[in-house]
Amino acid sequence: MVVLGHFDQTPGYGVNRPQGSASWLFTWTTAGRGRLWQGGAHTSAGAGALVVLAPGVPHGYGVEPGARHWRFWWAHCQARPSWAAWLRPHAAGHGMYVVTSAPAGVHGRVEAAFRRMHADARWTGTEAPPAGSPPDGQVAVAHGSAARELALCALEEIVLLTTAAARPTAPRPGLDARIRRAQQLIDADPGAPHTVRSLAEGVALSPSRFAHLFSSQLGRSPMRALREARLRHAARLLESTDLPVERVAAASGFVSPFHFNRAFRERYGAPPGAYRTTHGDATG
Repeated sequence: MVVLGHFDQTPGYGVNRPQGSASWLFTWTTAGRGRLWQGGAHTSAGAGALVVLAPGVPHGYGVEPGARHWRFWWAHCQARPSWAAWLRPHAAGHGMYVVTSAPAGVHGRVEAAFRRMHADARWTGTEAPPAGSPPDGQVAVAHGSAARELALCALEEIVLLTTAAARPTAPRPGLDARIRRAQQLIDADPGAPHTVRSLAEGVALSPSRFAHLFSSQLGRSPMRALREARLRHAARLLESTDLPVERVAAASGFVSPFHFNRAFRERYGAPPGAYRTTHGDATG
């Protein structure tokens, strides 16, 4: 079951659970400040902070002393196992996880996901899901399996957006910011029809200058880096989906299935089908 709501509380509000909770608690602060504790861990949550409390540990929370209010989303649920790896780098001890460094650019997306989760949790499964509406203090409970899965998918988006954005990859010392940006463009969408020219335009360099700078700084050409990223992308698709090999090739940016098979075998020591048999865990 997923239970969630949006509160705007004034000074004096507080919750104390000496036995903890049987479910995970997720809070996302939108304004004001809250104070949360779990076991021996404490944190102050301002706008843009995601605080997650694991079950079974004494905890409490409320408006931070001196703050005028605390406006926040909250959700109780059983967390999906895959979330543990995303939350682990943000552990504050005693089953508390604190993400305070998600950039402002993702805040709107997180807010929209909470609103969608609030609407999806109230879906009966027999008609169109309710339209998203401004939070009004109403508590939503996802009883049905479809509503529960939709709500969990929205919460998974929230966890991934906040934790991934808060942990940017440490830049290589001395790496030109334009080359770092080009590498990010490749990694973000390896299946796109990138070319040296399009990547160069994306970082405001001429193609020749871009290719030279990329190769000298990273030790491989832009197209070599793109090929490696596409092969990694294909491997992840083979591991986690049951897409036909031809569709994996196309989704990874390979125009020719024959070329994809040959390149994949060279990189991973086995053709795509055999790799999936050994490493796959198809879920959809």
